[in-house]
Amino acid sequence: MRRAVCIVSPGNLASNPRVLKEAEALHGAGYEVTAVVCDYNEALRLADDEIEAAVPWKVIRVPRSRDEGGVARVAAALAEMFEAVGIAVPVGMAARSARTPVAALMRRAPEVRADLYIAHYVAALPAAMAAARRHGALLGFDAEDFHSGEGTGASGDAFRMRMVEIVERAILPSCSHVTAAAPLIGKAYAARYGMADPATVLNVFPLSMAPAQPRPVRAQEGTPMLRAYWFSQTIGLDRGLQPFIQAMARATARVTLDIRGSNRWGHGDALLTLAASLGLADRVKLLPMAAPGEMVRLAAEYDVGLSLETDVSENRRICLTNKIFTYLLAGVPVVMSDTPAQKLLATDLGPAARLCMLADPGDLAGTLDALASPGGLAEPSATAWRLGRERYNWDSEQDVLLQSVAAAFARGETIR
Repeated sequence: MRRAVCIVSPGNLASNPRVLKEAEALHGAGYEVTAVVCDYNEALRLADDEIEAAVPWKVIRVPRSRDEGGVARVAAALAEMFEAVGIAVPVGMAARSARTPVAALMRRAPEVRADLYIAHYVAALPAAMAAARRHGALLGFDAEDFHSGEGTGASGDAFRMRMVEIVERAILPSCSHVTAAAPLIGKAYAARYGMADPATVLNVFPLSMAPAQPRPVRAQEGTPMLRAYWFSQTIGLDRGLQPFIQAMARATARVTLDIRGSNRWGHGDALLTLAASLGLADRVKLLPMAAPGEMVRLAAEYDVGLSLETDVSENRRICLTNKIFTYLLAGVPVVMSDTPAQKLLATDLGPAARLCMLADPGDLAGTLDALASPGGLAEPSATAWRLGRERYNWDSEQDVLLQSVAAAFARGETIR
């Protein structure tokens, strides 16, 4: 009889490619896979319908509770009262203090019988724990970020991070399978909770998404030019784009920047205003969101991709985003800020990566001019193309996931 794995996530299917890749890999390895996910974002519902119709594994979509916001407010108020009088905040109360679908997942996930439950994001941990305990199964967690290190100092962040840490501290040591999206994220979790270092499963993508051939490096004639690209689900003002635009104004080369993502908060407009104030109105452009499956192909149209993480939080300092690996698979070299995680990765990427200091636009401008110079892109582009095919792709990386799951089953450390 095949072993069964249940993946539990608070997001929509279409919002988390990592869940999809995990489910596909486990199904391909012979596991019976069920994904319990939320169904609350109407904008993603059609995409979720299409994914569910196409995948060979089972999908259970759970609507979020109508009273989720009210429950979160009550739980947060109670948690603050408990803290004020020195009483330990219960795990369930801490989990429900955030407006996340904890209760909805708690009701549905335990109804699925499996041998291993893998939680994605902190909101899924209580549900996966309850399900594993009910069925005497294994418990797992995939850390796409260092969630208890996501605080930025904004109002309420300190309380929110304390609640996240309560949940993580209570549940993660019971996990027999833990993966992390970056080496330093894994080390941060291991240090905080006394765990073994999680296996690193990078946010890479299948070779099937890659272009058939590398885009020829454009011959430079006249004024050196460089086409830069950045993308995310939502455009933000804490992603290093302002220093990059300032560096564009200082560069000798004609550098252009295309920014892809949702402008729902108006941050894209603020970046356009900054560009216009520096005389770059015709060089910075906003692009609409695109399907996840199209991102590699779209990135391949550019000379360089940007991964300009800032030190706004500890998580941002130690994470490796999917941008980097999208660019590499497209054969596009990466300009990266010098965060600890990206500095560590740059040693492996060699010519395919250029580290920059966001606090020094002049230094960044020099990097851009060097890339735009005659022959400046030849080696970086060729190296990016090679690395995307030989190392940084899901066809290779999924083996790390499958080995971690197999090792967990071999140990057999079930939740009681």
